[in-house]
Amino acid sequence: MRGISASCALAALLLAVACTDHHHHQDSEHSHEGELSCHNLSPPNADSGFALYKSLNAKTAAGKNIFYSPLGISTTLSMLSTGARGETHRQLFSILGYNTHNQAQINEAYEHLFHMLGHSQENQQLDVGNAVAVRSGFNPLEKFLKDVKHYYSGESFHVDFTKPDEAAAEINRFISSKTQGKIKDMVRDLDPAMVMVLINYVYFRGQWEKPFNVNLTHKADFHVDKTTKVQVDMMERMGRYDFYQDTDNHTTVIMLPYKGNTSMMIVLPDEGKMKEVEDYINKDYIRHWHDKLFRSSVNLFLPKFSISADASLDDTLKELGMTDAFANNADFSGMSYEVKLKVSKVSHKAVLSVDETGTEAAASTTIEVMPMSMPEIMTLNRPFLVFILEHSTGSILFMGKINNPTAM
Repeated sequence: MRGISASCALAALLLAVACTDHHHHQDSEHSHEGELSCHNLSPPNADSGFALYKSLNAKTAAGKNIFYSPLGISTTLSMLSTGARGETHRQLFSILGYNTHNQAQINEAYEHLFHMLGHSQENQQLDVGNAVAVRSGFNPLEKFLKDVKHYYSGESFHVDFTKPDEAAAEINRFISSKTQGKIKDMVRDLDPAMVMVLINYVYFRGQWEKPFNVNLTHKADFHVDKTTKVQVDMMERMGRYDFYQDTDNHTTVIMLPYKGNTSMMIVLPDEGKMKEVEDYINKDYIRHWHDKLFRSSVNLFLPKFSISADASLDDTLKELGMTDAFANNADFSGMSYEVKLKVSKVSHKAVLSVDETGTEAAASTTIEVMPMSMPEIMTLNRPFLVFILEHSTGSILFMGKINNPTAM
């Protein structure tokens, strides 16, 4: 039986905190000067998302897929920053692009974000949440846990890190329960010295506003590179889409709307131009393409695929400037006065599944009036970039590069 979703995307991020050998006592409250709406988070979160992309892309082997949640990563680092102080806090805010704001404003903005995302919509499921797994016997500052719960909708629970296998199993069960069982075995090889693991998950399941006809899906070649091709199930649909051919920047862009407030933006660089596009792409190009889209007749060929991508973000975050958090001079005195803490590792895993339509959507019929002209043809038979956008908050939920639709 085919599931009810036409597209499923999810990500989980783990940020592990361990003890150092020193004691430290410092507390600094951030002034609360004016609230921010969640829309103020969109530009800096997009900037940090593209910075992450460029760093991950440099480390990813040829032909491997890249897929992650900029929103999930920014949320987790922001949650971490509530317990950071001094230079550690400054570095976190720097890579997040929050330099002109204070912690109280960022907290308020995330509270608004979760409020906006929490409005359930028919035919769409979007769950974004956080949690803190705390070592049995370790008591973080009450204010830290209260802030995580109040502003980041983050629950907390205790695990016994002195029994790493049992602790990992408990955290994995939690993540699996929040991501509909799609992300399993996220946690491995826990260090008994850990005192906390910060968890973020983003789960999206949506139905295409304009479903594909499963009877038109056919086998086709997808060219991973000049010498490698794989066979895919190529979906096909002719209809009216928001479309733009940017000849100046060597790309073709199409927007595939879901039912609800989300869309998938696909960016297909001209043949041989992927690196050039990757070198210049940023949030301003996304906005430029979004503004230039116009309704056009398109004969679209999109591979059906399910991919998974995971990465350790330690080196990437250090390269971007978050160095103190991993070192013995880390200042997380907003989490604990008595026990000196540092970040030991940051792990991220994301999954994307795209198919024609769900059983519920298959029962519906859409009729589009087509102009008497030749349609544009967009064939996604070579690597392309993908963005899942949430329009009410302006958030990039997910982004990445599909190099090989058949690689899990």
